[in-house]
Amino acid sequence: MAETIITEISEFLQKGRAKNVKALVQQALDEGMDPKVILNEGLLDGMMIVGGKFKKNEIFVPEVLVAARAMSAGIAILEPKLVEVGNEPVGKAVIGTVKGDLHDIGKNLVVMMLRGAGFEIHDMGVDVAPEAFIEKAEEVGADVICMSALLTTTMPNMEDLITELKTRGLRDKYIVMVGGAPVNDTFAQQIGADYYTPDAASAAEKAKEAVMAKKAS
Repeated sequence: MAETIITEISEFLQKGRAKNVKALVQQALDEGMDPKVILNEGLLDGMMIVGGKFKKNEIFVPEVLVAARAMSAGIAILEPKLVEVGNEPVGKAVIGTVKGDLHDIGKNLVVMMLRGAGFEIHDMGVDVAPEAFIEKAEEVGADVICMSALLTTTMPNMEDLITELKTRGLRDKYIVMVGGAPVNDTFAQQIGADYYTPDAASAAEKAKEAVMAKKAS
């Protein structure tokens, strides 16, 4: 029975049915299921399937947004229980669109996918200065700093952040990831970023992989 509920949570989440997800998460809790199992095997698993389909262009931004909304609805019910059992996030990520850039659709998708991968997210919004990223990362004890840019003119601000990290002697402390339409792997290597990913689903996979590897070393 428990497995059926978990499967249903995942399936309704993929369809973006927030009401059903909320009701099923509540039902699973009422039946005494482990909140971590509900989170990992129901909600996060469903979101990763959505991410995979998005990556293969089988679904598009609107479907991802609706699924993410359903995930958030489920997480809202679970959160108090997760706090009780002391659920540790995979890692902490500070994310934002760089200074001078006001585009946020791509960044918001990455936020959702990272959340779906089990990260605690600190979303700085748009037009974020290099210093602001670093101060927030230091304040929350982040593992990853993610920067997005949609304008070629704002891309140099990504390099400014990396330079600033080096100046402060903090470069090795953080995994720095970059993305956005004009950004590519060559640029990421030139500025000394750790990773570039072409889409939101890959960003979440790579971030999780990188944090796990860093914690294991």
